[in-house]
Amino acid sequence: MTVDLVLKNLKAYVNGAVQECCIAIEKGIIYKIGKEAQMPRADTVLGLNGFLVLPGLIDVHVHLRDEGKAYKEDFYTGTAAAAAGGFTTVLDMPNNAPVTMNVETLKKRMELARPKILVNVGFYSEFPKKTQEINDVIREGVVAFKLYLGEQVGGLNIDDDNALTEAFKAVASKVPIAVHAEDKKLLKEMEEKLKQRGRNDIEAFLEAHSEEAEVKAVKRVVKIAEKTKAKVHLCHISTKKGLETVYKAKKAGLPVTCEVTPHHLFLSADDLKRIGTEALTVPPLRERNNVDFLWEGLRRGIVDVVGSDHAPHTFAEKNAQNVWDVKVGIPGLETTLPLLLTAVNAGMLELADVVKLTAENPAKIFRLEKRGAIKENCKADLVVVDLERKHHIDASKFHSKAKFSPFNSKHVKGKPVKTFVGGQLVMDEGEIVAGAGCGEIIYGGGFSV
Repeated sequence: MTVDLVLKNLKAYVNGAVQECCIAIEKGIIYKIGKEAQMPRADTVLGLNGFLVLPGLIDVHVHLRDEGKAYKEDFYTGTAAAAAGGFTTVLDMPNNAPVTMNVETLKKRMELARPKILVNVGFYSEFPKKTQEINDVIREGVVAFKLYLGEQVGGLNIDDDNALTEAFKAVASKVPIAVHAEDKKLLKEMEEKLKQRGRNDIEAFLEAHSEEAEVKAVKRVVKIAEKTKAKVHLCHISTKKGLETVYKAKKAGLPVTCEVTPHHLFLSADDLKRIGTEALTVPPLRERNNVDFLWEGLRRGIVDVVGSDHAPHTFAEKNAQNVWDVKVGIPGLETTLPLLLTAVNAGMLELADVVKLTAENPAKIFRLEKRGAIKENCKADLVVVDLERKHHIDASKFHSKAKFSPFNSKHVKGKPVKTFVGGQLVMDEGEIVAGAGCGEIIYGGGFSV
């Protein structure tokens, strides 16, 4: 037999350990892992200079924009950023223009994405206005639902616990529900008070988006999860008390998982005050005691996922004079892996932690079958990294349309150098070398087309 590709002269993270091996790939699938003498003939043989091969990363929290927000990012630039950062699969958030929240908007978004994407893309939906439409959205292929508790985004009344309970029951064990946990009432009341006092500074923003707002929303969601047994994934947890609440829910056997972002791990409120509004996001960067506890949560296995919350905006949107006018969020697809590899090199994380947090757990939680691991018969989604490569993050060279980052100029050690999606080389030394449309649309339940 002759396969499409054999990768040789490499080390790969396989079955929980790094081993020297070769990888044979046929029709986008890992056909064989073994010594060079065991490899079948191949149309192409590529040596990887002894570099480390990891499962292609999966980012479960990405805003690819496009449609009415294409000026910030589109499916091509967003997935180019993903490939450049070592991500082979991303899940697209629904707060678009129009909001993804029913069969029509989901279907249109998939059709628009298909010819543009460079990596695999799955889609979230907001809850539709009518509970009976939920099953239709699931049948259309949504990977998960997203619920914003800090502001009204989709069709579900977020102020009504009964409505939330019914929606959670309707989803139940079918797909996960990812939740942005900030309490709308607390947020809006404090924001209004601060505005009336003429406050429009970063400190005011931090007061409005308080730790209490997160903790109250997390507790509310956990209570509904307990009642409905719905699978809940809490996005970008940023506080000690919020993570402690997640831990208690897990100990009680509830189907609750959570993620943290690189910016909440590597930056604090002090950095926000130093950098300014380009580092403004929600939930905001927190005080150091919270950051330290998030790291503890990583090491103890309380945190399940690291997600970038890639949220591109224009310079003008990030630098508005009034803090309440600033668009929140930062681009993270091209900085996440270098930051995590730097932490590995510094002894703050194990390589196994990075694989678990960015590949294995995301695949398991969101039911992305045959992804998240280097195994025979799995998808040949791979990232090749140079653990020793020292460089500076340069936001001006991002593939994303958003050319800013709170990590700009940061010295890092460890870099993705090649990204394979379905066995096809998409990124090579920072350059996109594949054509648009080479990624797959991922449907709920792990199916892809």
